[in-house]
Amino acid sequence: MSNLDRQAALTVCGGRGFVVAEPVRELLSPRHVQLGESTEVRRLLPNLGRRMVGAWAFVDHYGPDDIADEPGMQVPPHPHMGLQTVSWLHDGEVLHRDSTGSLQTVRPRELGLMTSGRGISHSEESPTSHARFLHGAQLWVALPDTHRHVEPHFQHHADLPRVTTPGLTATVILGELDGAVSPGTTYTPIVGADLALTAGAETNLPLDPDFEYAVLAMSGEAHVDGVPVLPGSMLYLGCGRTELPLRAVSDAGLMLLGGEPFEEEIVMWWNFVGRTDEEIREAREAWTASDRFGEVKGYDGDRLDAPEVPPTPLKARGRVR
Repeated sequence: MSNLDRQAALTVCGGRGFVVAEPVRELLSPRHVQLGESTEVRRLLPNLGRRMVGAWAFVDHYGPDDIADEPGMQVPPHPHMGLQTVSWLHDGEVLHRDSTGSLQTVRPRELGLMTSGRGISHSEESPTSHARFLHGAQLWVALPDTHRHVEPHFQHHADLPRVTTPGLTATVILGELDGAVSPGTTYTPIVGADLALTAGAETNLPLDPDFEYAVLAMSGEAHVDGVPVLPGSMLYLGCGRTELPLRAVSDAGLMLLGGEPFEEEIVMWWNFVGRTDEEIREAREAWTASDRFGEVKGYDGDRLDAPEVPPTPLKARGRVR
């Protein structure tokens, strides 16, 4: 998914200066961003004071939206570099096209994983004939320096491993959870899981104490380590946990995001993840004036123009406790 913000700031992310090395309960509120004509997203990362969770660098939650009489998601061709995009749906369908020739419809609880590497372009749209509701999350994973120039590619996995306990079904999107391993390719120690809880369920989810974690609330009402987390919000949990208490007040959907703290500092702007201001500017120029990011074939419409890069990067540092 694209960041359509025309005033996108150069944002410095990563580095252990942002990491809280102990368990915390930090509730993050979203920023509302319009995506196309009929989709509004709630942006949880990057957030004021909380830039990343492990290698997770960007989190948008959208819906559930009634798009029966609307075009739904319509994101024209746009570029990415230095990251992976994760498409995750609870309702609806999204048609993915990219410059490697991939054409795939992603459906609820199927993994659409695009590795941009050195550069790729793609589009995302609701099919012409689509379901009434659209509800999901779009997330980015920053690639480490050793792998950020890999060949771009797309993976689709319709059958993902699950961990079940009474009242909980956890679908492993990326990485490993309680011995279940996702088939999605990863480049850093990371985990992403969809948690479906039934009303009244109380359980403890095993965690890795070396990871930092956050939980995104998708639907329903649940308490995470005793904190009520409502849809569209995210609870940052810090590091040092071996388990996570969960309690469902109603049927609820959550996403667990975690990973080893990302040691490298990155610069994130628009749809690019790089290491320097100059690298970001070169990528913007390449999207405007060259074929570095390839061509998305079959999309009915023009591609996105890049906004102007601001004069200097945002140099905010520090931690939120």
